[in-house]
Amino acid sequence: AQRLEESGGGSVQSGGSLRLSCVQYGYFYSWNCMTWFRQAPGKEREGVAGLNDDGGAPSYADSVKGRFTISRDGAKKATYLQMDNLKPEDTGIYYCAWRRGGGPCPLSVGTDADYTYWGQGTQVTVSA
Repeated sequence: AQRLEESGGGSVQSGGSLRLSCVQYGYFYSWNCMTWFRQAPGKEREGVAGLNDDGGAPSYADSVKGRFTISRDGAKKATYLQMDNLKPEDTGIYYCAWRRGGGPCPLSVGTDADYTYWGQGTQVTVSA
C-alpha cells in the first residue's frame, strides 16, 4: 500500500532553520505533485510549497517565498522542504501530500481535497 512518511520537525527559535523530509513507500504513478501543507491551531490547512515531477517550476505560498525551498530526489523517492529564517507564524503541523497530474501544484485553501495520499504530519514549533 502507498504511504508517505514525514520527518524532520522540531522546535527552533525565530530565525532558525529546519529541513523536512517526506519519503514515499509503495508504487506511485509518475506525473505527479508532491506538496507540503501546514495547519496551525484553529486555522485551515494551507499549501506551502509544491513541486511536480515534470520539470516545472516549484510553487510557493507568498508567506514563505524566499525562505523555503522544496526539492525532490526521484531515486530516493523523497521530497524535502528546507525552511530558513523561520518565524513564529510558521508554527504548525506540516504534511506532505501527493496528487496525480501535471502543471503547477495547487496550493490554495481547499485544494487539499485534490490530493490522494497524505503523511501523518510532523510538528514544527518556532518560538520568538
